[in-house]
Amino acid sequence: MDGSRCQACGVTISRYAAESVCPTCAANNGPPSPPVRAVPIVSAVWLWAAPEAATAIATRDLPTILRTYRRINGLNQIALAELLGYDKSYVSMLETGRRAITDVASRRHIAARLALPTHVLGVTGVDDAEYRAMLQFGDSTIRLAEIARQSGHAVEAVNELWPLVARLEARAAEGRMERDSLILLAQARVALGVSLGTVLPEERLASAARWTGQAVRIASRLNDPAFQAHTLRMHGNELRKAGYIGAGVARLIQSLALSADPADRGAALAFLCRAIGELGDGAHFDLALQQYQHLLERNAHSGLLFQPFTLHEIEIRGLLGTGRTAEAGRLVGTPVGTPSAPQWRIIERVTTGEVLTAVNETDSATDAFVDAIRSAEHHRLPHQIQRVIRATVKSGMHELTSEAQAAMRRIRSALVTSS
Repeated sequence: MDGSRCQACGVTISRYAAESVCPTCAANNGPPSPPVRAVPIVSAVWLWAAPEAATAIATRDLPTILRTYRRINGLNQIALAELLGYDKSYVSMLETGRRAITDVASRRHIAARLALPTHVLGVTGVDDAEYRAMLQFGDSTIRLAEIARQSGHAVEAVNELWPLVARLEARAAEGRMERDSLILLAQARVALGVSLGTVLPEERLASAARWTGQAVRIASRLNDPAFQAHTLRMHGNELRKAGYIGAGVARLIQSLALSADPADRGAALAFLCRAIGELGDGAHFDLALQQYQHLLERNAHSGLLFQPFTLHEIEIRGLLGTGRTAEAGRLVGTPVGTPSAPQWRIIERVTTGEVLTAVNETDSATDAFVDAIRSAEHHRLPHQIQRVIRATVKSGMHELTSEAQAAMRRIRSALVTSS
């Protein structure tokens, strides 16, 4: 962080930022699609995502890299020679180590033809040096952004992640990436998508789902089931939030099938319960919830999603969604555990307000909604306020609707009005 601030909202801007306005302000003040587009990864990159290729690259040995490139692509030495613009006999000598290339220009040429980062062949220019330095900080940036999001500072997480993703996207578009960089890009895409899904209003949540979907595309090629399960899980939940509930359920079922760690399975089941509950499928909701409960009973709870408080909120919301209002009302009065993050307390307050409204406990519902509105405004969580607006409009609680709408306007103003 260099101390520079957004000209619109005053928030500190990421060390990677190239613009004077933070990404959150840009996202809320511009067109629905994000200003940084998640571009398709060029095909050459997928070659170097393969485990065999990654092993070859790690040797930094040109003969090994050339032989591996030919084997993966099914090329003979003549075809590789044509690709590089060399004679077949020269390629043969390079592969066997009888000839070595020491000049920088030739190594840059080979790296460009094989879509390799130049540092792999021992050539590091200013651009490559800056990129490698960014990668060293990239993993820490993602971890810190996740901590910020989970502690109720999702806007700051977005503003830190977006420029990092933009740099990685640009590199991928050039076709000069290796496996570690691709993994970092996928991690950054997931983290950005989830953070956007926390701070964007409902009408823009498809943007968050697009980012997590781009991460799934990479993860499916990396032969890492745990990471693929993670990307599918987060993408499935963002699809659900954006209104594509059936598609979200499909991704979450895939994630559950790939997940081995209890906490990962619990997280997938938590999101799956939510999605099935929103579909109104009582039988499948009960089955998924029972699996979640049994898993939690047999394993130590951990994280945001695999713990008693989350289970309790999901059960209440699912019962309401599947038409069992009275059962949901009885559970509201018996809180379980404590939330592991501020946003989960807000989510619980909104859910509680919805249930209490449904069972005609208007005064208690009002208290829950007021608490949710104030906390959601403080943490800038617009779609939780939108849930309050829908519930209060439906029940005729006009004063609360006005209060929630005013909070929405203040959130938007904080993000897009120049100081």
